[in-house]
Amino acid sequence: MQIHACLRKNENLSRNRGLLFSGWQTSCFHSSIYQYNTAQQQQVDSTGITTPSSSTGEQHQFQAETRMLLDIVAKSLYSDKEVFVRELVSNASDAIEKARYLSVQGEGPILGESDLLVSITTDKYTKTLTIQDSGVGMTKEELISNLGTIARSGSKAFVEQLKEGGKGGGIDPSSIIGQFGVGFYSVFMVADKVEVFTRTRSQDAVGYKWTSDGCGSYTIEESSDAVPGTQVVCHLKTENREFSDDDTIKGVLKKYSSFVAAPIELNGQQINNIQPLWMLEPKSVTPEMHNEFYKFVGSSYDNPRFILHYRTDVPIDLRCVLYFPEGKPGLFELNREGGDGGVSLYSRRVLIKNKAESVMPKWLRFVKGVVDSEDIPLNLSREMLQDSAIIKRVRTVLQNRCVRFLAEKQSKEPKSYQEFFEDYGIFLKEGIITATEQIEKEEIARLLVYESSSRPSGDRINLTDYISKMPDTQQDIYYLAAPSRELAEQSPYFEELKRRGIDVLFCYENYDEVVLMQLRQINGRNIVSAEKDMRRDRDEAKYDEAKGLDKSETSGLMDYLKGVLAGKCWAVKTTPRLKAHPCVVTVEEMASARHFVRTQFSQIPEHTRFSLLQPTLEINPNHPIIVKLNSLRNSNPELAELVSKQLFTNALVVAGLVDDPRTVVTNMNALLEKALVKH
Repeated sequence: MQIHACLRKNENLSRNRGLLFSGWQTSCFHSSIYQYNTAQQQQVDSTGITTPSSSTGEQHQFQAETRMLLDIVAKSLYSDKEVFVRELVSNASDAIEKARYLSVQGEGPILGESDLLVSITTDKYTKTLTIQDSGVGMTKEELISNLGTIARSGSKAFVEQLKEGGKGGGIDPSSIIGQFGVGFYSVFMVADKVEVFTRTRSQDAVGYKWTSDGCGSYTIEESSDAVPGTQVVCHLKTENREFSDDDTIKGVLKKYSSFVAAPIELNGQQINNIQPLWMLEPKSVTPEMHNEFYKFVGSSYDNPRFILHYRTDVPIDLRCVLYFPEGKPGLFELNREGGDGGVSLYSRRVLIKNKAESVMPKWLRFVKGVVDSEDIPLNLSREMLQDSAIIKRVRTVLQNRCVRFLAEKQSKEPKSYQEFFEDYGIFLKEGIITATEQIEKEEIARLLVYESSSRPSGDRINLTDYISKMPDTQQDIYYLAAPSRELAEQSPYFEELKRRGIDVLFCYENYDEVVLMQLRQINGRNIVSAEKDMRRDRDEAKYDEAKGLDKSETSGLMDYLKGVLAGKCWAVKTTPRLKAHPCVVTVEEMASARHFVRTQFSQIPEHTRFSLLQPTLEINPNHPIIVKLNSLRNSNPELAELVSKQLFTNALVVAGLVDDPRTVVTNMNALLEKALVKH
């Protein structure tokens, strides 16, 4: 049932590789395996052999359908040939773990740690790769059962026996890697002949040699060359001779098997000498160990800025070591489509995916480290993840933990967090924009920090602290987008809020207001732009007519401006909220309008632009420029028209609604020329 279910789950993978099987073929494979294994076990139980022996040993034949399945496993299940090394080393590690268990239980010889070893030898002249372990070894029956039966995992059966017996015996079941019983056959991707020498550790045990070319049969014979444990000799195909090269195998081992529990030696030199820190207790790991480990798993030269080392059992089993880099992000990381993420996925200390983008949200792609979980379901080849519901749960758990961790840093190490936010704040903002749930947006938003009008330059405040300091009369969170603090404080949109003593967040990046517009609210408080606040009707004192235009003059000037600015300005009205500025432009949604101007304005004709924006010009009848403009309407109509257009253009520039500043120069030069006529 196992291979049948896995083949069905991997139908999409098979289709991509031209191996789509119809239902009756899959059923045939499953039935043939069952019949073959049953018949073979019956023959072994009754006679101890499967077919009459030959001069070189007993020969065992696979049935035709099983031979086809073996061909699929060996040639089409894995995307990279190099993973056969990972599979063979994992099998060797499992054998050693079993030997350790039997030794502790007193069911086998007493073994020291120095006796438990995976030894690998390469030979370029004979094109061979040899992987030998000092584990439990196999009997003849186990050879037939484990190597002669595809999709039967001896390691999985061993773990099930442990669980059923309720005995731990000092062994952690998570250290047993094997699951599917197909990894061994990946060797036939690169080898045209495989020899397995094995002997159990029991007294007077007989050694055996298992040989196969992967083409449908194998032989078993007694061997005096077999030593306790198992030795796999891979006779490589000519086109795969690179796997008999020391450097090639060293690279593969470092990539996939650096953290296997058993020591691994390659030609006498230990390879896996870096500890899997995520398996250790956080308190036992020193900063120096983390620095070294970070450089290894992150391929980095800097040191980690923050370190998150933790384990959780609920709602899913995870062991993690996550690093927040000290260096600034590169252009490749800033590009959302450019990277696959910096977290590697392991299962039982064996690498599954080097850059596992699916287990971390995209906006956390700058985080580096390791995630190890026994609960993540894998496909047969252990190269692809299955069950999107569990993967989504893992991603949610990791995101929530990272957000909570950064919130703790923000509270306990504000200076360090400030430096982190300056470098990586753009990723947090991306997380808010891409999040689909409001609660998720708000959790990430608590990590944002901004300068505000009530604090000195360089001092930032988060949204939670901003809300806690709001007076009872204030209901909303206010922000103002501007290129710098100086321009923000001089903005006409800030003038009224400053007069009312309201603290305003200053947003200096173009995408800040898009983020806050997406966020909309936090803790039940609406997030409102200063420009939108100007459009609100308030019962406030009107402007002082004694200091400026009266109602009749104001009405006439408004009608005049509507005529001069026809096609660009949709409405003209007065505002009592301006004191130091002559006028201001408002639109319905200023943040959306600015985003529209930056992204699409140049592609649309001018008359269409203004019909979409529908800007309103709000004038201050008390300002000297407005008062003088009213008198110019009659005394110098040409100059009055130039001034009116320039005032409107200036207001558009201040509002950030001009896509190309060069467009204002022509009218400005004409205005200067007219103003200098008398000089």
